[in-house]
Amino acid sequence: QVQLVESGGGLVQAGGSLRLSCAASGRTLSSNAMGWFRQAPGKEREFVAAISRSGTITYYADSVKGRFTISRDNAKSTVYLQMNSPKAEDTAVYYCAARSGLPSLKNDEYDYWGQGTQVTVSS
Repeated sequence: QVQLVESGGGLVQAGGSLRLSCAASGRTLSSNAMGWFRQAPGKEREFVAAISRSGTITYYADSVKGRFTISRDNAKSTVYLQMNSPKAEDTAVYYCAARSGLPSLKNDEYDYWGQGTQVTVSS
């Protein structure tokens, strides 16, 4: 069982920065690849970023490349999403997710999900 809790969401000014955190229960994070997804009202949940269990491999959606950075600290059982230069289009509920094995870009391949944290980018 893996429990995930996101934090760090809120209101951010366009062009500013924000860091989301996802804390996992126990010491199980190190055995899981992690992903960040987001869902805007009326839209499908979409992939944002993913990271391998060791942190050596990362993937990003084209829409966030060069602006967002995913990282992890397994000692703290925490995954981060650093959001730099956010845009209005980045406004969404952000979810972290965990799965065994390699990271995936598909939301239905993740087994555990956090409750989500709202990110609102003001213009």
